[in-house]
Amino acid sequence: MTDTTPSDAGGAPRAPRRRRRVLRWILGGIGALVVLLIAGILIYTQVGVMGAEPGPLAEAEADPALTITDDGAGIVLSPTAGATGQGLVFIPGAKVEAEGYIATFADAVVDDGITVVITRPWLNLAFFDPRPLSTFTDLAPGVSTWAVGGHSLGGVRACQLAPDADALVLFASYCANDLTASGLPVLSLSGSEDGLSTPQKIADAEKELPANATFVEIPGASHASFGAYGPQPGDGTPTADPADVDRVIAEQLAGFLPRP
Repeated sequence: MTDTTPSDAGGAPRAPRRRRRVLRWILGGIGALVVLLIAGILIYTQVGVMGAEPGPLAEAEADPALTITDDGAGIVLSPTAGATGQGLVFIPGAKVEAEGYIATFADAVVDDGITVVITRPWLNLAFFDPRPLSTFTDLAPGVSTWAVGGHSLGGVRACQLAPDADALVLFASYCANDLTASGLPVLSLSGSEDGLSTPQKIADAEKELPANATFVEIPGASHASFGAYGPQPGDGTPTADPADVDRVIAEQLAGFLPRP
């Protein structure tokens, strides 16, 4: 008679089977967490999205001197006549619809002949959009020189795309990557009443920009003053008239953007 042990009496040893079951449980748990994470991100990006204020948007859309073309990847704002060949690819802030910036740039387009492409970031967050700058510059082939810029989180993404552009414009934003040796012309527009990209945060991040970067703080402007999408949680209280802020933005862009 041959002696047997409990581990081999029934065929395959029990320990490997237990390990496989534990591994399946672990993998199943990881898979469930990934699904929950993706679902959470999708819900977050779609809840609380800020759209354009109807009044300013309607006024801009009614202006015959402003041509608005929606390509899906972005909204192209171009002057009906008098285009200068200067362009700006503009990336919206987190969870702000592209339409929320049409009124902001109407003066720059109509009065100064600048073409503006307002991107539509994937999932309403610029960090989830891996598309290169050329995706958006290709929407306006008549433009010769391009700046890239963005508002808030969109500005952080613009800093990452800046090496492919002729200039960088920050709207109530700052860079998280080092551009000190880039040689790029940089314009930083901010607001004195910004409760999110505060004056202190703008100053603290100045070290990431070239030494000749230009900083313009608009008196009375808040974070949401750089768009026309209504008030924003956590922001300061603006005291500047929105039309005045738009004019300052247009004047600064006209004097800064590289010419063909």
